[in-house]
Amino acid sequence: MKKNKVRMLVEAGIVIAMFLVLGQVKLYVMPMGGSVTAGSMVPLFVFAYRWGGKYGILAGMAAGVLDFILGVKYSFHPVSLLFDYPIAYGMLGLAGFFGKNALGVFGGIFTGLLGRFACHVLSGVVVFYSYAPAGQNPLVYSILYNGSFLLPECIISFI
Repeated sequence: MKKNKVRMLVEAGIVIAMFLVLGQVKLYVMPMGGSVTAGSMVPLFVFAYRWGGKYGILAGMAAGVLDFILGVKYSFHPVSLLFDYPIAYGMLGLAGFFGKNALGVFGGIFTGLLGRFACHVLSGVVVFYSYAPAGQNPLVYSILYNGSFLLPECIISFI
């Protein structure tokens, strides 16, 4: 049993490193945070499917913390610190609760990205509401802003 835990921890370290490296290959960068990458979330999804949702969530949260530490900072607001990094990336681990067949894989990727999207939208409404154009609802603005980079990320992850 110990050998499996060591293997799982080693794999977690490798997929988090892959996540960080692929995250540096940016296809498009948004002006106030967020980007379309070369499939940076795929290694986290693979880990979640191999080891299950519980460990997938933990690996995603660790990846989110490292992404904050190593990346460009757009906000230090407590809501942003939690919901844009560890909780948002932890949501990707939800994919591990789905089956390993084709339907489960697509459903898991969609659910994980939907969870990440919800976290970013919440953070956008609470922290970045002042960036919404005059007269536009901050919720609508946050949905459009975050959807503009997470929808392409979803398509890349599906492929």
